[in-house]
Amino acid sequence: MEKRIVFRGVDHSDVAEAHANQQLKKIEKILAHEPSPVTIDLIFEPSKLRQHSRVELLIKSPNYDLVSHYEHEGVEFYEALDHVIDTMYRQLLEAKDKRIEDRKQVGRHDDFKKQR
Repeated sequence: MEKRIVFRGVDHSDVAEAHANQQLKKIEKILAHEPSPVTIDLIFEPSKLRQHSRVELLIKSPNYDLVSHYEHEGVEFYEALDHVIDTMYRQLLEAKDKRIEDRKQVGRHDDFKKQR
């Protein structure tokens, strides 16, 4: 699993990176048994016109290609990061449940065909 944390237009912060790594553990736990290659890209970018930051999380794997981003005025950087991680966590759970349900339906359909 490849994980990249990118700071665009802002200085690198060890505290922000440590917080991001702590939050990304939830995502990594879901993706632990995914086939390779799995890439996680977390991008921090300050707005040039406003007083807020944009946080974007990209996950690519053979089974998933998901994007979550958040940018809202008056929101602190850590709040935006937590929002993006929580949104991606929900998206991953929904996608994983859908894949499991689809796999179950395919299996049942083949069994019913054999019975006829």
